[in-house]
Amino acid sequence: MEIAAIYHRTANQYAYALNPEDLIINIQTGYDVDRVFIVQGDPYLAGIMGGKEQWQGMREEIVYKKRLKSHIWWTTTLRPPFKRLKYYFELISGDEKIYYFENGFYTEEEFHQKGNDLSYFIVPWMNKADIFETPAWVNDTVWYQIFPERFANGDASLNPKNVKPWKSEEITDHRDYYGGDLKGIMNHIPYLKDLGVSGLYLTPVFEADSNHKYNTKNYKKVDPHFGTNELLRDMVEKCHAAGIRVMLDGVFNHTGTDFFAWQDVLSKGMTSEYIDWYMIDERVFSHENWRDILTAHRDTRDGRYYSFAFADYMPKLNTSNPKVQEYLLDLVAFWMDEFDIDGLRLDVGNEISHKFLKRLRDMTKEKKPDFYLLGEVWHDSNQWLYGDEYDAVMNYPLASAIQNYFVFDHWEKIEFEHSINRCFTMYQQQANDVLFNLLDSHDTNRLINKVEKDLDVFYQMLAILFTMPGSPCIYYGTEVALEGEHDPDCRRCMPWDEIESGIYDDRIEEVKKLIALRKSHATFKSRNFHFPNDVKDKRAIEYMKLVDDEIIKVVLNCGEDPVEVAVGGEERILYARKFAKKKLAPKGVVIYRV
Repeated sequence: MEIAAIYHRTANQYAYALNPEDLIINIQTGYDVDRVFIVQGDPYLAGIMGGKEQWQGMREEIVYKKRLKSHIWWTTTLRPPFKRLKYYFELISGDEKIYYFENGFYTEEEFHQKGNDLSYFIVPWMNKADIFETPAWVNDTVWYQIFPERFANGDASLNPKNVKPWKSEEITDHRDYYGGDLKGIMNHIPYLKDLGVSGLYLTPVFEADSNHKYNTKNYKKVDPHFGTNELLRDMVEKCHAAGIRVMLDGVFNHTGTDFFAWQDVLSKGMTSEYIDWYMIDERVFSHENWRDILTAHRDTRDGRYYSFAFADYMPKLNTSNPKVQEYLLDLVAFWMDEFDIDGLRLDVGNEISHKFLKRLRDMTKEKKPDFYLLGEVWHDSNQWLYGDEYDAVMNYPLASAIQNYFVFDHWEKIEFEHSINRCFTMYQQQANDVLFNLLDSHDTNRLINKVEKDLDVFYQMLAILFTMPGSPCIYYGTEVALEGEHDPDCRRCMPWDEIESGIYDDRIEEVKKLIALRKSHATFKSRNFHFPNDVKDKRAIEYMKLVDDEIIKVVLNCGEDPVEVAVGGEERILYARKFAKKKLAPKGVVIYRV
């Protein structure tokens, strides 16, 4: 048996309470393991563990599993009647059997050896206060991300002096302004509601000297080009009335250089009370021209101070500093009280101190228990998802898994299965339920450009997005397949003239269908899925979603030849493209009830 491939511990995503009653146990093995049993029971079944008792647990097989690239993930749900558990594993590979305890692996002979000292896996107690709870509404939400400067111009009197004519063509300059504002968003709330959107994520709206607003000057003042604080409050209120929740962008990793604390440092140097709000090399202040050094317009690779990436106009905040933490906590409380927001996405969320994030969670959940905390983390985010920091992260690994299958056309369906299973075995189920799933954003090229403007593949990928566990988000303009390469081109103006002329009606209807299905079928949102792989073509993706008595099957033909799909009746079809007479054409998709 391949011992090195076997792993379990009573922590992270391997052993955790799903709720006050259910305990999830996961173990990974190599592909050589045929069967896995868990022997489990209360630690005190035979006494108080003084050494003389003979503990014996109940043996049961773990039958649910997911296949990953290099190992199998076995999972079971237990209900310890006394909120605690003692257990070990029995693993079988062919004729070989081994026992897996916390202190290692034992053969049959060693397991039965008199006088052995076996260290069992122990879950001491399922404390309710320690159980990871995420806001249930997020799983039911379909998000719509808006980059406010490019969504809609609702009040021309707010336009910057250098505003350009509204257009949806290619954008090549990072500094361009087109006049998008909050009034423009408010004017289109009926459009968003009709689309089926139930969550709105806005990139930064507070005062900053840029079109993207990620270099904040004043966190308590809506940027004058966008409107006023009163207008933001009114917009959130109108969104709520339309059944749409609102999430703002918290830029706490860094500030702009015109932020009051940075300006105080530039004025007073080492004597500034805000000197420790940033991370500046103190040797800078030994130079007579230290102010010129700090304000020099060049990137920060020279080490004079830390910044976001090496952008000199976004100096990095020291979120380990308790005073910075207090300022930011008061700020978020102000946003919650002033604007009644429902969630907060933290920009560069992997560089902010864990200490601050823990305090942020405590404060926001006390004020509003179902408040949604989302981190911008592009990689494995386990360390932020133990239940005491973020509720979820932006699920860029899922976006990569989906995109790569279409890029690597030599991959077979098993590669897709491995990639998707990896994305949903990284974290606890509570986090999986509310992961922020996306295929593009203001930081990537647009989806239609990723698929080289192939609308059929575009809708295949959207069908996957809307049938994954978590919470799907579409970037503004996705409903019309708005084009755009990487920043700044991915931030084109919304083509309202073309939309209102009706030329995109078919595209909008296609997205509305997927959103409506997501909202009306629990299976689309369910965390329960598996890959039966009944369709024979090696490039035909096929997976089933299950909840209670309903089962749906999703089939995508990513190969070169038509494939047969036994739907069992036209009335069972929920969504289809390029499907007729039980034949799914290349680049087609069909979703149906089983």
